[in-house]
Amino acid sequence: MGRALRTVFVTGCVLLWLIPLYLLVVNALTPVTEYAGRPDWFLQGFDLVDNVETAWDVAGIGDSFQASLLYACVCAVTAVLVAAMAAFAVVVLPIPKPAFWFWLIYSGTLFPLQMFLAPLFGLYADADLYDTRIGLMLVYAAWAVPFAFFLIRNQMTAMPPELTEAALIDGASFRRIFWRIHVPLMKEGLAAAFIFQFTAVWNDLLLGITLSRSPDVQPVMAALSTLNNAYSSTGPPVILAGALIVSVPTLVLFLLFRGLFLRGITASAR
Repeated sequence: MGRALRTVFVTGCVLLWLIPLYLLVVNALTPVTEYAGRPDWFLQGFDLVDNVETAWDVAGIGDSFQASLLYACVCAVTAVLVAAMAAFAVVVLPIPKPAFWFWLIYSGTLFPLQMFLAPLFGLYADADLYDTRIGLMLVYAAWAVPFAFFLIRNQMTAMPPELTEAALIDGASFRRIFWRIHVPLMKEGLAAAFIFQFTAVWNDLLLGITLSRSPDVQPVMAALSTLNNAYSSTGPPVILAGALIVSVPTLVLFLLFRGLFLRGITASAR
C-alpha cells in the first residue's frame, strides 16, 4: 500500500512538471497567425524557426543570451575557486576562530537579496558600474560564493586530516597541498558547486533588472521579461520560443554532467 501511494505521488509530481512543459513546447511551435488567444493543447502548425528568429534577432534576446553565458561561466568558476580557497582556509589552515569565519561567509545566504538592492544600486551609480558587464560579473561572483563555500566546505571536512599531515611532513606547502591534493579529490564537489552557481546566475532576474538596462549588458532573464512586455500583443508563441532558448544551457549542462553532479551532491552531504 505504501509503495503504491509513493508511486501515485511521484507520478503526480511528474505530471505537474510535464504538463506545463508540454504546453510551452506546443505553443512555442504555433505560428503567431494561428494563435487563438488561449493556450493550445494540440499542435496548430510548426513555426518554431520563425518564432525563435523573432525572439533572437528582432527582440534582441541573442545579445542577452551571450551576456548571460559569459556571466554564468566566468562568475561560477570564479565563485567556486574563491569558495574552495575559503573552505581550505577554514578547514585546513591553522587560522584562529574557524567557526567565526565559516558563519561570516555562510551568512551571505541567510539574508534576502532584496535588502541589498537599494545600497547596491547607489554604490554602482556612484562608481560608474551601473549597466556594465564588469559590474554584473562582480556582484554575481560575490553572490555565488557563500553557497558554493557551504557545499565545498562540507566535502572538505570529510577528507582525512592525515593527508594534510603527511604532506606537511614531506615538506609540501599549503599552496601545493591545496592544488595537488584537495582540488583533485574534490572535483565532484567542485563540479556540483559550479552547476548550482551557473544555474543561479543564469536564472537571475532581480539583479539583472536592477543593475542593467542595455540589451548587450542585461542578462537573458531580464531580456525575456522585456520580450514579454514588447511582444504581448502577438501572443505567447514568440515569448515561449524565447523561453525555450533560455532553458537550453542549464538543461544541456545537467544532462551532460548529471553523474558528476549527483556524486558531488552525495560527497557534500556526508
